[in-house]
Amino acid sequence: MSYIKEIFEQVVAQNPAQPEFHQAVEEVLESLAPVVEKNEALYRREALLERLVTPERVVMFRVPWVDDQGQARINNGYRVQYNGSIGPYKGGLRFHPTVNLSVMKFLSFEQNFKNSLTGLPMGGAKGGSDFDPKGKSDREIMRFCQSFMTELYKYIGPDVDVPAGDIGVGGREIGYMYGQYRRIRGGYEGGVLTGKGLSFGGSLGRTEATGYGLLYLTREMLKCNGHDIAGKTIAVSGAGNVATYAIQKAWQMGAKPVTCSDSNGWVYDPDGIDVEVLKDVKEVRRARLTEYVKARPNAQYHEGKGVWSVKCDVALPCATQNELFLEDAKMLVANGCIAVAEGANMPTTLDATKYLQSNGVLFCPGKASNAGGVAVSGLEMAQNSMRYSWTVEEVDNKLHQIMVDIFHNLDNAAREYGMEGNYVAGANIAGFLKVANAMLAQGVI
Repeated sequence: MSYIKEIFEQVVAQNPAQPEFHQAVEEVLESLAPVVEKNEALYRREALLERLVTPERVVMFRVPWVDDQGQARINNGYRVQYNGSIGPYKGGLRFHPTVNLSVMKFLSFEQNFKNSLTGLPMGGAKGGSDFDPKGKSDREIMRFCQSFMTELYKYIGPDVDVPAGDIGVGGREIGYMYGQYRRIRGGYEGGVLTGKGLSFGGSLGRTEATGYGLLYLTREMLKCNGHDIAGKTIAVSGAGNVATYAIQKAWQMGAKPVTCSDSNGWVYDPDGIDVEVLKDVKEVRRARLTEYVKARPNAQYHEGKGVWSVKCDVALPCATQNELFLEDAKMLVANGCIAVAEGANMPTTLDATKYLQSNGVLFCPGKASNAGGVAVSGLEMAQNSMRYSWTVEEVDNKLHQIMVDIFHNLDNAAREYGMEGNYVAGANIAGFLKVANAMLAQGVI
């Protein structure tokens, strides 16, 4: 039995009923085969893959809080510190009902390689809770965040673990958590969280970073394969920060984004998604997308799923994991889609990914294409360390260069190992090699 197959079977046996984690590990290990075969004796002796697929620390805790009616409530809290070999643990906090241990482990495992690809000194971690901020008052969210941080603070710090936001965790939640951290610690440690408000150590350009970075990499991928993003029709899923700012940057690049979606349904706007209307609906009013079509008479709202049925040149899944299935991939190919770049974490299923690749669709995985957010979080950490702030132009220029470099690094890695054009393998190999070399250099720990 091959070393890779041994490790994957071990992961499944030791982590039962964790399908998202199994999927993430399988996809990475499969593409690492040529690297592992080349170094198998060394990797076996040092148990490198065994250590790679095992988190360094998993913290699980209860989060008690009281709602506005005086009812005590309990949620589950998590922090998975996966690998700190190249820097302090770094990764977001997600507040969503779907959060469980499998999701946290898959996200933190992916974060290792994503952070490695940025070129910045950051290890991989992820955390969160099954708490749902939707429908909660500001006071309820504040009380939950304070309770969550009362446990989490024991495991984080500027040189230990630096959480950020993710789904359900924006500037409001980060602010509440940072206030509680400062209150408990009795001092000002600005570098302990990223995604902070600009008035207390946040970075300009952080809100837009993941969406903008996605487009910077997508444009570079298209350009290196003989295509211009200008004039392309783009289908986007999601309606949060990533989707909104991906849509905004797509317009700036001369493309036409025509879809967006939320958990209830999706919108097709033949005139192109109006960013200001979308922001008003989702960011200001926190309403459903049914409100978007009231302001855009030519737009169509559809209940349920179906965003990938729209004819497009480029697809950008920006909502959540496993949202683009094999049947969706078949529709994209049939409609002439030439490129898919993931704005969310693992939004495309394995069989859909393979179908897209086998049909000549350029495909970039989220660990590379959505790394813009954590890249600017890393830049925020640098600014906090220096007690200094860069202009939005400086941050955006650094982000652009990081995303271009990520694409060329994964492209070169794919070529080096005989898999030209396989950007999934290229991203996994490029991200893995830096982590693996750091682990080997630091001994068996």
